Amino acid sequence: MFKKTVVTAMAVAVAFGATACGSSDSGSGGSGGGGEDGSITMGFSQVGAESGWRTANTQSIQDSAEEAGIELQFSDAQGEQENQISAIRSFIQQRVDVIAFSPVVETGWDSVLLEAQRAGIPVILTDRSVDSEDDSLYETFLGSDFVEEGKKAGEWAVENWGSQPTYVAELQGTTGAAPALDRQEGFADAIEGTDNIQVVASQSGDFTRAGGREVMEAMLNSNPQINAVYAHNDDMALGAIEAIEAAGKVPGKDIQIISVDAVRDGMQALADGKINFIVECNPLLGGQLMDLAEKVVAGEDVPKRVVTEETTFTQEQAIEALPNRQY
Repeated sequence: MFKKTVVTAMAVAVAFGATACGSSDSGSGGSGGGGEDGSITMGFSQVGAESGWRTANTQSIQDSAEEAGIELQFSDAQGEQENQISAIRSFIQQRVDVIAFSPVVETGWDSVLLEAQRAGIPVILTDRSVDSEDDSLYETFLGSDFVEEGKKAGEWAVENWGSQPTYVAELQGTTGAAPALDRQEGFADAIEGTDNIQVVASQSGDFTRAGGREVMEAMLNSNPQINAVYAHNDDMALGAIEAIEAAGKVPGKDIQIISVDAVRDGMQALADGKINFIVECNPLLGGQLMDLAEKVVAGEDVPKRVVTEETTFTQEQAIEALPNRQY
């Protein structure tokens, strides 16, 4: 899907553009305010390329930066927190105007964020937040409400599965990652008190299709009563479909599936009846991110939390939406 090469590790500067939306007083000094010609350089550290959602998210950020004329220095952490911390420190040394990143995990960021703050470089969190008692270490967090996503999945489960014994296999995202923690919490809260729905197996598939298949295979072997799946993203759900079919069962019928994301492959599986319900998590955050970056660098105030607009899809809705789906 990439129109440009994703640069890993200590990114090479690439000219890009973006639109603008929020900002905040970053403190002072450093590179704040942009270049003398008004140009902005953003250092962005991406989690990796573990899923179709992440691919679409990266493309949106690259395209939006190009459109807005923001110089983007891009780093792929390849799913490793230490790579991301190294990239952020490199951005600080390069005196970029603003740093944005999607944290691999929630914890362990205070030290490097404090370094950025002392250098006068504002930080924007995208897609995922951090677990820190000091929210002055970042300007704003742009992303989905993952707890609400899990709640929507759980509410559909209660409405559609609650009248009969349902044994759920939960395919969790990356251990310690905000989407995994929050989507699990939201789902658990929604099904609490519904006696017919039991989560009988729960394990991380690391947000990957291969991980989803491997975990689902093991779960089916150890829990043959499983008749439902709650996957924290579409890629794991698609891997689970492969495992279910390999076991001689029919996905969407013998074993019903709820997923989160609504990327094209997941939506196609929903349209085909192999997935039963999808909660959307919109990856197209580039435009909003560039808006926020421009305002932050200009010293304007921005909301501490910016939530993206999202919906849910049934099979009929997926069929209708697919022809114009952007990701």
